[in-house]
Amino acid sequence: MIVCGQYFTQDIFERIRATVASNAGMSRRALSLLVCKWLNWTAPNGKPKEMSCRKALLKLHRQGHVPLPSGFQRPVGALKKEKRKLSVPPIASVCCSLQELGEVELIKIGSRYSKYSRDWNALMDGYHYLGAGPLCGAQMRYLIYSPVYGYLGALAFSAAAWRLSVRDQWIGWEDERRKQHLSKIICNSRFLILPQVKVANLASHVLSMCARRIRQDWQERYGFAPVLMESFVDRDRFTGTCYRAANWCLLGSTSGRGRQDRDRRHSLSYKDVYVLPLCKDAREILRGKSTPFVVKSRQADVVDWAEEELGRTDFGDERLTRRLVTIARDFFAYPQGSVPQACQTRAKTKAAYRFFEHSRVTMDKVLASHYEATLGRVAQEKVVLSVQDTTTLDYSTHPATERLGPLAFKANGLIGLLVHDTMAFSVEGTPLGLMDVQCWARDFNDIGKKKRRRHLPIEQKESYKWLVSFNKLIEAQKHCPQTTLVSVGDREADIYELFDLALSQTNGPKLLVRAFQDRCLAEEQVHLWPKLAQLSAAGIQEVRVPRQGSRRARVARLEVRFARVTLSPPKNKPKLPELSVWAVHACEIDCPDKVKPLEWMLLTTVEVDSFEQALEKLRWYTLRWGIEVYHRTLKSGCKIEERQLGHADRIEACLAIDLVVAWRILHLTKLGREVPNVPCSVFFEEAQWKALVAYVTRDPNPPEKPPSLREATRMVASLGGFLGRKCDGEPGTKSLWTGLQRLDDITSMWQLMSTDRPHLCKPPVSSNPGYG
Repeated sequence: MIVCGQYFTQDIFERIRATVASNAGMSRRALSLLVCKWLNWTAPNGKPKEMSCRKALLKLHRQGHVPLPSGFQRPVGALKKEKRKLSVPPIASVCCSLQELGEVELIKIGSRYSKYSRDWNALMDGYHYLGAGPLCGAQMRYLIYSPVYGYLGALAFSAAAWRLSVRDQWIGWEDERRKQHLSKIICNSRFLILPQVKVANLASHVLSMCARRIRQDWQERYGFAPVLMESFVDRDRFTGTCYRAANWCLLGSTSGRGRQDRDRRHSLSYKDVYVLPLCKDAREILRGKSTPFVVKSRQADVVDWAEEELGRTDFGDERLTRRLVTIARDFFAYPQGSVPQACQTRAKTKAAYRFFEHSRVTMDKVLASHYEATLGRVAQEKVVLSVQDTTTLDYSTHPATERLGPLAFKANGLIGLLVHDTMAFSVEGTPLGLMDVQCWARDFNDIGKKKRRRHLPIEQKESYKWLVSFNKLIEAQKHCPQTTLVSVGDREADIYELFDLALSQTNGPKLLVRAFQDRCLAEEQVHLWPKLAQLSAAGIQEVRVPRQGSRRARVARLEVRFARVTLSPPKNKPKLPELSVWAVHACEIDCPDKVKPLEWMLLTTVEVDSFEQALEKLRWYTLRWGIEVYHRTLKSGCKIEERQLGHADRIEACLAIDLVVAWRILHLTKLGREVPNVPCSVFFEEAQWKALVAYVTRDPNPPEKPPSLREATRMVASLGGFLGRKCDGEPGTKSLWTGLQRLDDITSMWQLMSTDRPHLCKPPVSSNPGYG
């Protein structure tokens, strides 16, 4: 039986009956959480859909299928008696221009127990004809604030109407599609500008501000981004001018029925229905013909890598997209240069700074197109390692930069931003692109938070970043069903909730983490390390350890053991279930004196039943080092910590471009080793490789055929100091980013000199973006 979109079997009915019979004092909330766990009924953010489950259980109870606990029955009218009287904050009369208000801010309300929440309720109950609520389903509330005059109003978004004739006809969907995609629509259910505030264009300005940020805020809270907003304007009270001014579309009117009008009395007033698409293909997404996060085929008409990676970015203005692609090209040509050095001209520099300051330019929007291009490369692989890691960006030398935070949980004076990113790697170690990036600044008031971490839920801890990125992989896995995604993390990722999330996904991504906690095992009441130590070695693997400082290079011999183990939940988290995973332990034997032996304990949800499979998991984990090289490229190669932009939001917008540029440099490094014999024209434009060959060979007449990618890569690296001796191996990222910076100047001079010698430089042609 399908109820509230979920399939209930007779087995589930029997389990519910048995649970209610054996637990007379169980609350309905506890029962719904238990049923959600049985059915794996979760929202996109991984949390159980408790309210939907309670609604379904109530329907099943009324139909006689299952019993329910009696629960606590609130007396009629008790809610109104218990409701606290909220005092409305004093609001002065405001009559000025929009500019005189200062920078109008939307204050997002988090906890319902906060002061902001009390102020929001007071304003709505005091001035809005519908009052403060209750609001239906998922919701987001804001206060409208002026630094000069204080509160100016408030607004809220909640779940969309279940059925709406004019909207459903405009979208063009049937009942099945509506059930699947209704959550992607949100309703502007409250909008209040205080009656004493008389400011022209304020209402439409606030609606536009909401349209720019609601997707990101909704994504952070609920794990998915809406694609359409709707609102209802009572004809008898308002004209809807502000919605039209904010580019909302009038679709028609309602029939006078409300959510609870089951008898079709049509006793309510008629309301105009307005909608606003939040992305370009909103209707296609709602019809199920597309998705916000989709694998798209490579475009045949792209000019270069910058357009391939960032050309699909949707800012709502094509000029911003073109500017983004131009800035990316300039940053790649001068990876170590400042913004004026990279842009070269005063006009382009000014345009770049304006771009970073633009309200529509955010990190998520800039990276959205790159995420799509990454998924296209991921879909072509059988196994992809999605490596997560965190790095810090230190801006202590720029203390005037606004909205930075401490880099440590103790007051040591270092300020900056934290970045947690997920990079996709092939099993050969080639970086395929970014799949998720989180950037934030710590709150100075949270210094000392580490001492009370055991009493906080995972959602309020910084370690929740690992679960957020894993949820992004869950969405990516749905669009790449033929690819096995494996999330790889270091010892910081040894989080019990992360394993619980990974094991709850039947066809979702896998998990591979280096263990940090010596966890207790359920079956024998022993711990993880002693359990593996009791096993006989499955084999010995030799690995070469490079020289580090005064430590000599050596060949280490590792004993490898593996077993399937069942982990017990931590003592302070007794409600979590026991988890069955595979453990792989590698420990060095015959280690030289005064040298710390190598030792890894890996936990994974991927099956390990043989010595060969254990070695495979060890090799997968060694590829995690690629993200450390990537972070070094970002900091030393792109000089992101030297950006002086005055505000954290501008730094994030610039960081998004530098992240893609750093990936491009690292990709070129690996590409020259993976496919060394392909023509270098797959990566370099004609003018670039001809100028490069002419400069290196000192011959003004370049060859007709381009050199191989390996040859061109080594030529570029030679510009950055790579000597190419037998013992040097292949060039690294440092010599490449330095050489690329010189190559741009060489190419510009080549093109300038070739104007008088046209036979030296043919018109530029589009390079094949297939390898980058």
